[in-house]
Amino acid sequence: MERANLDWSNLEFQYVKTDYHLEYYFKDGKWSEAKIVENDTIELSIAATSLHYGQQCFEGLKAFEQVSGKITVFRVDENARRMATSARKILMEPFPEDKFIEAVYKVVQLNRRFIPPYGTGASLYVRPLLIGTSGIVGVKPSEEYLFLVFVTPVGPYFKGGLKPIRLLVEEEIDRAAPLGVGDVKVGGNYAAGLRASKKAKSLGYNEVLYLDAKHKKYIDESGPANFLGITKDNKYVTPASSSILPSITNKSLRVLAEKEMGMKVEQRAIDVEEIFDFKEAGCCGTAAVITPVKSITYRDREVVYLNDNEIGEVCRDLYDHLTGIQLGTHEDKYGWNFEVPMD
Repeated sequence: MERANLDWSNLEFQYVKTDYHLEYYFKDGKWSEAKIVENDTIELSIAATSLHYGQQCFEGLKAFEQVSGKITVFRVDENARRMATSARKILMEPFPEDKFIEAVYKVVQLNRRFIPPYGTGASLYVRPLLIGTSGIVGVKPSEEYLFLVFVTPVGPYFKGGLKPIRLLVEEEIDRAAPLGVGDVKVGGNYAAGLRASKKAKSLGYNEVLYLDAKHKKYIDESGPANFLGITKDNKYVTPASSSILPSITNKSLRVLAEKEMGMKVEQRAIDVEEIFDFKEAGCCGTAAVITPVKSITYRDREVVYLNDNEIGEVCRDLYDHLTGIQLGTHEDKYGWNFEVPMD
């Protein structure tokens, strides 16, 4: 396979222009066929509902070159389903799930020279985006939509890769309201968290850990990822909340924890005071997979789980098993890998 001239083993998690992206348009009640586009800009009405009223949602998933040389995408069917859920919640026209999978395959095929080689620790990040395009001044749903999907080769989400991070419990800023849109992947949720992340980083932490907006008592999620804790009696616990995004990575890790590692899995309300009883903690999501947590600071108390550059045994095992499935070095018992035809 011809490769782009990139330093694959030292890629950061940032945008790199690739050869093509795909665009699909919804107009007069139907979706168009794919338009293959070389540039990385779009033309948009200055009154588009996506710009003014937040009618937009997106997804993130990865394509890998496996040890066998096959190119696969991980659980793309779950991303297709989740994006349709996001679209319906903010009254957008969902992109058909079967066409979503076809679009992901096609954009990976078109940009095959940007797929990082096996063994480099990098992957091809796939970003589908759905936006309202109608020029409307009044607050109402768009009548026309653009679905586009692009790719970019990326390294680890956090600098340094699988290294422990420090979290600060955030009490003054809410990411999402209990009956709002915190459970879908819309841009407004991320904009709402920028202040908190900036504050945490200015204080020497890597990210924030949000509490629920209603009680300010229960853990919701970290800034860019779901949260998980490992108890001293070896349970995998993760928050059950209507205000957090249902992470596909977290869903996968729960299966592995229960089926492959014999752990008891609990998805429930987690009182913030429980952080002092965990033996390990982590953040999980498509971009980071699992990032081990070194410490969490809550008010004037800090709980430390790991020393510098340490990784907890359970988080390490979960990380190795999940990435092993993605890269083809572990058996894919659950049918999570979707092979992209490359001929």
